[in-house]
Amino acid sequence: MDEGRREFLLKTGKFLVLSAAAAGAWDAVVAGQPDRAPEAYRMSDHWWAMAIDIEKCIGCGNCVYACKRENDVPHEPEFSRTWVERYYLNPPNSEHPQVDSPDAGYFGFPEKYRDEGAKSFFVPKLCNHCAASPCVQVCPVGATFESPDGVVLVDKAYCLGCRYCVQACPYGCRFIDPRSHTVDKCSLCYHRITKGLTTACCETCPTGARMLGDLKSPSDPIHEFLRVSKVHVLKPQMATGSKVYYKGLDGSVR
Repeated sequence: MDEGRREFLLKTGKFLVLSAAAAGAWDAVVAGQPDRAPEAYRMSDHWWAMAIDIEKCIGCGNCVYACKRENDVPHEPEFSRTWVERYYLNPPNSEHPQVDSPDAGYFGFPEKYRDEGAKSFFVPKLCNHCAASPCVQVCPVGATFESPDGVVLVDKAYCLGCRYCVQACPYGCRFIDPRSHTVDKCSLCYHRITKGLTTACCETCPTGARMLGDLKSPSDPIHEFLRVSKVHVLKPQMATGSKVYYKGLDGSVR
């Protein structure tokens, strides 16, 4: 009897330990932390950003398609974690461009302009993962938060769907998922980058217009890109600490 009781207690203890470990792993996922051992990925060792070369973007829409597929984003164009806009300027020095983004750029862009001497280009957009995020500041329950490695994430278990963060984002990068009625946005494919992978949009870009970069890694190519390129951020007057850097960004882009 004593031997059987001892065996039962040992098995029960192991079960409780495993249950606690599983619960801890799930809590880490909900909190936006990587479901990996600390020695495999240390958040304090990274500070993520993205660089975009406007001159390389061809408006193919691969990034939009890959993002929706990877992150289970609703197909409708108004629900997009990333999208591409086409800017058309005629004359080329105009401050008032025509802007279109058919289906968020999902299917690419049909030819629309043929005016000689005019200027057109494509601008990919996504969450800017700001260091001083307005969305984080206005969330009443802390569902929107910044991880130690510089990625702005959303804990949908706590999100109320109040839309405060949607209104606060100066870049229009958030939407309410019609299925869960909670906010959704680009997460920099956090489930991928914490495993040593790049984002889905960067992986599928045929011209290398997008580059995920780790600003804390001295050997990361993003440092060379920022050093030799003339880069800008969107709406610098907002002082959000945007970490999406654009090369060749025209002053007409809004």
